[in-house]
Order: sequence, then structure tokens, then C-alpha cells
Amino acid sequence: MGSPNRASPKERTPSTASSPQQQATTEADHAPAPEPPWLAEEEPPIEAAASGDVSDDEFVANSVDSDLVSVSSSVYAHTYERGRRYQSFKNSRYPIPNDDMEQSREDMKHVMLMELTDGKLFFAPTGRNPQKIVDIGTGTGMRVASCFGASLNLPGGKSPKADEKLGIWAIETGDAYPSASVIGIDLTPIQPLWVPPNVEFIVDDCERDWLLDNVDLAHFRFMAMILKDVPLVMQHAYESLRPGGWIEFQELLGRPLCDDGTMRPDDPFKVLYEIAGDAYARLGLSTALPAELEPMLLAAGFANVHCKVIKVPIGTWAKDKTMRLVGLYQKTAVTDFISTLAGRPFRALGLSEEEAQVRLALARQALNDPRVHRYFNYYYWYAQKPEPGEEQELEEEDGD
Repeated sequence: MGSPNRASPKERTPSTASSPQQQATTEADHAPAPEPPWLAEEEPPIEAAASGDVSDDEFVANSVDSDLVSVSSSVYAHTYERGRRYQSFKNSRYPIPNDDMEQSREDMKHVMLMELTDGKLFFAPTGRNPQKIVDIGTGTGMRVASCFGASLNLPGGKSPKADEKLGIWAIETGDAYPSASVIGIDLTPIQPLWVPPNVEFIVDDCERDWLLDNVDLAHFRFMAMILKDVPLVMQHAYESLRPGGWIEFQELLGRPLCDDGTMRPDDPFKVLYEIAGDAYARLGLSTALPAELEPMLLAAGFANVHCKVIKVPIGTWAKDKTMRLVGLYQKTAVTDFISTLAGRPFRALGLSEEEAQVRLALARQALNDPRVHRYFNYYYWYAQKPEPGEEQELEEEDGD
């Protein structure tokens, strides 16, 4: 899967210093905000296709259909705003819908990331036969149980819903690693009916105490921004991992970037994401966190911290065919996503409905211009819980 001619993502192991230092960039006014210095050796610019070769019609997006089963109404309760459905478990803190449209978008993003990484489910070197893998924020698929704190005590009872989606990453990981018990955990109960025998799904909140132990891999995807307390969750994961086990975050930095000056400072899509960042900050969320996880991982006790940064084009402007497909997925995902900003996020800023719709319309129009070569950075962080002897050595180094 993917083109063999595409440049591999550059990787550099961050320093074990307390925090990455920010540095000024030397690019023009289209440059992103300062980044940690170890990012200077990220991927080279994506080569753009000739203008006549760019078309969204080249690809037909994949679809994923699944049969699902549900749980009792106490965690199946939802709220509806602006025609979109939001989960209401744990006081409905999640600002993004969880309806069929959003689940389809998440499925598409999974396919996109598999294309982007040549089929890698994760980068952490767990070995060929991991025994226990946990997928935090699995997105869907819940079993009536709890592995964090007290049991939810939720009897089943509703009939299957064939129109909802399932936790693809957890199920594909269960298929790929039959030696492992794979546990998918999320706040929203949307259950698969048929799963590999080594996969189960649980409704719970990862910010509560974990009752898991001897975990080989704790996997997070698109979770850093929405967690209220990332260091706390990292600490829970650390305590649940076996010595030598791994944690991995796969995250999108929600900041449109450009390497060749084709995206102006007042680009409507860029401005929309800047406004969205302010809106999420009002809700207690940080869109910058995907680039800032190293010091948190180190503070939680992790060692061998690695980070891969991969550029993803927004649209079909790239020359490489695989990257054009990835770019089409990304463009479709953000086109569907930005409409959700007019709900809870923009209300947090006090934007009027009229202004919100104007911003969205301008951003959508800008996305259709293939002459502007925008991209996102995707961050793949993975780090290891030290073995007991290594842990002692790290403590002594910190004391020095």
C-alpha cells in the first residue's frame, strides 16, 4: 500500500531535556509558528503535480460498512445540536459530533493513515507477539464492562444497528496480532457485532484510574487535543504498561502549513483554523499539543522517546499518486469537519451564525484551489516504559 517512490518520513529521537526549545523560522510570512529544533529535519517538501494533472475525480473513496450492537440507554443517551448528534456520557465534554457522518469520517481517516504509512498500524517496536494492546478513544465499539475504576454495571438490551461504524484500528490490530488481547475503550457505546475473538470493547473514561496491567502497547489516535489532562492519562498508561511496554500517540497538528509560498497569510482556510484554535482554547482544549508531547512523556517516566513527523497534503495537488489519494482523503475529511466548528466551538467565541457561515464558505472555496499547496503535519510519538534497572539509571541521571 502506498508508493515505493514516496520519501520516507524523517525521524529524529528528541532530546531527553525537560522541554523542546522554540526557535524562529527563516521562512516568509506564510511560515508556521516556531517549532522545536528537532523538527528541522522533517520530511522534504511534497512535490506538486503540474496544474493540468490535478483532479479530485481520479479516485473513488472507500467505504466501510459494519454490523453493530448497542448497550443500555444510560450510556446511549445523546444530545442533538444543529442537526448533529453529540455524546452525553461524562457531561458531554467532547465538542465534536459522534453521529454516522462523523463515524464515516473517522473510518476514512483510518484508510488515509494506512495509505500514508504503507499499512503500519503503529510504529512502536512491540515485537511480533504482543500479549495485550489497549486502544484508547477507539472511536466506536463498546462492551458492557469497565476496566477503569468501578464497573458501569450496564446490561445490554438494544437491537443491532447496522448503519453505524466500528473501531477499525482495534479490529485490524486484533487480526494482525492474534497473540494479543486487544481492548478498545471509548466514552461512546457503538458496538461491533462481529469482531475477532481476541478483541473486546469497553465504555469508560481514560482519565479515571486504570485497572489494566501488563499492557504491551497503549495506543492513542487523535486524542491529545481532546483530553482534559494529558499528563494524568500518560501516568495511568505508564502504570498499566509492563516494563519494556510502549505508548504511542498518532496525532494531527491542526495548523495548515505551506512550503512554497502559495498559501497567503490571509488564506481563508488558514484563518479558519486559527479561529478554531482560539475556540478550542475557550473550551479548555489545545490544538498545539500534538507537537508538545515530549516533555510530558518524559515527566511521566517514559524513555526512548521517538517522533515521526509526516506531511499530508490537503487536496490532490501532490505529484505522487499515493499522496494525491491521501490528499483527497484529507481534503474530504476537513471539508466534513469544518462545518462542526459552527456549533460548540464558534459559540464559545460568541461568533454569530452569519459570520460563522461566511467563514466556512470562504474556507470551502479556498480548499478547491489546487494552486495553493497546503498540508498538515501528522505526529507519531512513541516511548517506552523502562525496565526496572533502566528506571533506576534514569532517576540517577535526573539527580545529577
